[in-house]
Amino acid sequence: MKPVVEVENLSKLYRLGAIGASSLRETVERVFGKKKQVAPAQFTKDKPIADDRRGPEPNSFWALKDVSFSIQPGEVVGILGRNGAGKSTLLKILSRITEPTSGRATLRGRVVSLLEVGTGFHPELTGRENIFLNGAIMGMKRTEIAAKFDEIVEFAEVGKFLDTPVKRYSSGMYVRLAFAVAAHLEPEILLIDEVLAVGDAGFQKKCLGKMDEVATKHGRTVFFVSHNMGAVRSLCEHAILFEGGRLVMTGNPGDVISRYLSATSPQDSDVEGQIIWNGKDAPTSHDLKLRSIRLLNGLGVPQTTFESDKPITVEVEYEVLERIRGARFCLLLLTQEGEVAFSATDHMFQQETQNPGVYKTACLLPGGLLNRRQYIVHLQCDIPGERYVLPAAEYLSFTVSGIGNQSSTFPEPWPGVVCPRVSWKVEELKS
Repeated sequence: MKPVVEVENLSKLYRLGAIGASSLRETVERVFGKKKQVAPAQFTKDKPIADDRRGPEPNSFWALKDVSFSIQPGEVVGILGRNGAGKSTLLKILSRITEPTSGRATLRGRVVSLLEVGTGFHPELTGRENIFLNGAIMGMKRTEIAAKFDEIVEFAEVGKFLDTPVKRYSSGMYVRLAFAVAAHLEPEILLIDEVLAVGDAGFQKKCLGKMDEVATKHGRTVFFVSHNMGAVRSLCEHAILFEGGRLVMTGNPGDVISRYLSATSPQDSDVEGQIIWNGKDAPTSHDLKLRSIRLLNGLGVPQTTFESDKPITVEVEYEVLERIRGARFCLLLLTQEGEVAFSATDHMFQQETQNPGVYKTACLLPGGLLNRRQYIVHLQCDIPGERYVLPAAEYLSFTVSGIGNQSSTFPEPWPGVVCPRVSWKVEELKS
């Protein structure tokens, strides 16, 4: 069976400030000049590739560089990488929104993409009209679209607004309808970027279930870009990791996720145990932006390995961009297998109103709680029962060591995802 997607030495070069900043002669030379041949990069799964993204000309950089892979029909593929790693550029090339600078991408079948809020629909047309327009673009007959129409509307939960122009839709309504159209019109290849982070948790779960159904029951291929490692683990059978515009690892989702979480990216601090974001790279919504996440020992020093009897502080620094009420941060600790060790949230925090400014919140994990293993820090911010402020994502990992002592009669790790230190009482009973 031929792969449904084949990518061979794919590269994309961008020129910063090229539009409107060059002469007519430079523009003509760029359009009609001979393209430079790019030698394929050597693939590696073990060592990180240096992030040398400088292009052959001043003010140019490689968004993608020498990417090659193939995907079989029916596979659900997780695409991982930090912001700016090249994930969205890849999906734009596969969607034929952007042309590659060199290399080739072969896709066998109809392609539907859900990449950014605001793309794919005509803003002046109603939801009803956009459903039929998207189907027609895919080459479907009106009768075929009509047969799926009621399913699309029911799934999207926008029946009351079906005859309203989509420019008046909220971002959540827009994504619900866009996903419903993409999933129900039965493309052979479905490309989904981070847009599912918009909206409530219930609809996100519904979308993940639909993607699984599309792949397993109908044999469709799904490309899924996400920072939600739990969703990638449960949904995907194959994962691809990008760093600095290059494909650095492909394979089992668990292995790829471990590499992703342990990798240090350009926007991270050089100090292990923390991520410090710079400006546009930060996870951001319209009302809140993360500035840093740190794992601190008892002295307030960031690190990634902790003794089991020592406390750990998870510290989050964030900026409120617009006045917000009812939001809360939620912390989940996951094992490498994706099992939730436990969750915690500040229930009092959601009662507060926060004005624009910089804030810090911290969760203290006491010593004698965690088992000897690796944990993954999963964080989200939401307004309970209403919406996500920042979608669920996994940011850092750390290791707990030193359970028990060398003379223990049970030298192997204790079973369980946690190993809390509890009180025991022994007393002799009178016979």
